[in-house]
Parts: sequence; structure tokens; C-alpha cells
Amino acid sequence: MDTRVQYALMILFGGLCLLAAVAPLAELTQVALVGTLFGFTAGLWVSHLVGIVHNAVKEKNANVAKS
Repeated sequence: MDTRVQYALMILFGGLCLLAAVAPLAELTQVALVGTLFGFTAGLWVSHLVGIVHNAVKEKNANVAKS
């Protein structure tokens, strides 16, 4: 997934998470909604970090193979 798309989705879900945290909803609904949105945000963040590390390792291995 493109980095810009990941950043945009992280900002979107993070913002929705903050909005849900202050929304006048029933407590159980609010907790479920905030937890779900935070899970999406954290999942995207972890996926982004794994992708960055994976690309760095591939680039390093390619440079070592050329040497």
C-alpha cells in the first residue's frame, strides 16, 4: 500500500477515534467504537512500520549482493 494512503487512513481513523471518544453515545457503544477505530489505526501503523523495515532490509540485501 502506498505510504501516502497509509498516512491518510491513519489520520482518518485516528480523527474518527477522537470524535467517537467525545461523542454523546451510550458507554458500551462508545467503548466499542473507540476500540475498533483505534485498532484500525494501530493496525495500519504496524503494517506501515513492517513495510518500511521490509523495504529497508531488501535494499540492504541488494546493496550487499552488488558489493
